[in-house]
Amino acid sequence: MLDDRFETHSSRMVDREGVWDRHSNLYAWTSVLGERRGSPDVSQYAAPARAEDLCRLPRTYIDTGSAEGFRDEILIYAGRLSEAGVSVDFHMWGGGFHGFDMSVGDAAVSRASNATREEFIRRALDR
Repeated sequence: MLDDRFETHSSRMVDREGVWDRHSNLYAWTSVLGERRGSPDVSQYAAPARAEDLCRLPRTYIDTGSAEGFRDEILIYAGRLSEAGVSVDFHMWGGGFHGFDMSVGDAAVSRASNATREEFIRRALDR
C-alpha cells in the first residue's frame, strides 16, 4: 500500500470477493488514516507515494502482479525511485493478483517471483 488517494486505474479495477480488491484497499486505508484518507493531511510515512524527495532511499526491490490493485501506484513509485537515482529491481508478474505468490505458491509464476525476490535479498546481503 503506497497511495491512499485511489487515483490510478488499477486501484479501482479489481472488484471481486476472495482477493484483495478496491473494497479491501479502501477499508485498510480508512482503518489506518480515518477521515484523513485522501486528504492533503497524510504523511509520507503513512503513504510513501506522497514523499517528494526519494533520493536518499536505499536500493529497492519492488514487484507486482499485472492484475494487482496496487499495480499502477507501484509502477509510478518504482519510476520515481529510479528518477531519484535509487537502484531499483522492478518486476511485474503476468497474471499475478494480490498475494498470488503466497496463495498459489506452486504456480510457475509464484515460484519465479519467490526465487527472484530471494536472489535479490542474497545479492543485497552479500556485500
